[in-house]
Amino acid sequence: MATTVIRNADLVIAWDATEKQHIYLTDAEVAYRDGQITFVGRGYDGPADEVIDGKGMMVMPGLVNIHCHPSSEPMNKGLIDEIGSPGLYNSSLYEYMPIFRADAEAVPSCVRVALSELLLSGVTTVADLSMAHPGWLDLLGESGMRVCIAPMFRSARWATKNGHTVEYAWDEAAGEKSMAEAFSLIERAEQHPSGRLFGMVVPAQIDTCSETLLRESFQEAAKKNLSWQIHAAQSVHEFHEITRRSGFTPIGWLDSMDLLSERSIIGHGIFLDDHPRTKWHTENDLDRLAATGTTVAHCPTVFARRGIAMRSFGRYRKRGVNMGVGTDTYPHNMLDELRLVSYLARTQSEDPRSLSSTDLFDAATIGGAQALNRDDIGRLAPGCRADFVMVDVTHPQMRPARDPMRSLIYAAGDRAIRSVHIDGQAVVRDGKVLTMDYEGAAAHLDEAQKRIIARAPQQDWAHRPVDKISPPTFRWA
Repeated sequence: MATTVIRNADLVIAWDATEKQHIYLTDAEVAYRDGQITFVGRGYDGPADEVIDGKGMMVMPGLVNIHCHPSSEPMNKGLIDEIGSPGLYNSSLYEYMPIFRADAEAVPSCVRVALSELLLSGVTTVADLSMAHPGWLDLLGESGMRVCIAPMFRSARWATKNGHTVEYAWDEAAGEKSMAEAFSLIERAEQHPSGRLFGMVVPAQIDTCSETLLRESFQEAAKKNLSWQIHAAQSVHEFHEITRRSGFTPIGWLDSMDLLSERSIIGHGIFLDDHPRTKWHTENDLDRLAATGTTVAHCPTVFARRGIAMRSFGRYRKRGVNMGVGTDTYPHNMLDELRLVSYLARTQSEDPRSLSSTDLFDAATIGGAQALNRDDIGRLAPGCRADFVMVDVTHPQMRPARDPMRSLIYAAGDRAIRSVHIDGQAVVRDGKVLTMDYEGAAAHLDEAQKRIIARAPQQDWAHRPVDKISPPTFRWA
């Protein structure tokens, strides 16, 4: 087995196992063999079958995205950027997203576009929360990414017929069948020849799953030692729907069923019992999350578009909640997402000291790894997978370079990323994705969106033309 060594790196974001934290390590080297890191430090004197010049580079661990919908979200660009249902607290979930779903022909292009954008922004591991679709596993394998496949299942479908009420069509037998199919798909993923796919259990949304489905899926996840994620506390409507059904808040209801735990991930987790928009008679949801070791997958962009924000990231962290980050929506740019996490957290808390760049990077690396039950990703240390990103610290937007991580998050973003490696294999080089045709997929998706727009009025309860649902920025002349 050949050994590759990155020599003379200006900087390595290395893992200090004693202090359990990332550190800046200057003039350092990284060695790896057979996809696994064997050395991080200075003065490497072992075998070196291949050498990568690290001069002018910062080597950092690949980012971990724990909540993403690659098979659908790229289709929505230019359509739902600025719309939400006024009668449903400005959420776009119930009225608008269903009418712009990608069709079967468009799904592979959606996935290729989303995963390409993630790679270009330094993501090496992603949780793909999608409904099962043909060729899914091979498509993920093609990307070169490390993917936690998360096939969603549910007991009910939601719909609105008037823009201000949501109806649920229940079919619990179909939910049970979909859950069984999801577990079968996870087993197949873990046997995929790429060796980079693993699974997570995802009952889709707290308001579309029966209590039986929630309990059974959680029990099976525990038996198989898999993470378990659910969309919960993601809309004001959902909050009121769950309190009406159960007498508990969404987080309180999950806790009453013992479904909060170290393997549990709450997708979004915004509307707690003390959120100003959903003020309840209790104020213990945040303590419940912290006490049980539950992770929150924070994805600010999709909510910020509609004037919705978590209150706030730093508060959750300080209370002891493990935080991870996801992109959820387009653009699938993890560094942009981290910047927005920071700005929203500070404005919502009205405290610029409510979180630090350390908190941001930890959430996007070790916080996400912990949520996915992986101790071999999200850090650079011997024994970990060789998933790393090389950042050009000489890029003009990285300078001055007094604190390179801050320069990356707050200024340069993905423009400074030169290469991305997963299991030691290059998947991005010089700003170009090597494993997928990003440009071709984007062009195909552009054509596919025209089909979706043409049929959207038939999907809409009021049969409105798309230009009325989502008016263009300027009048077409």
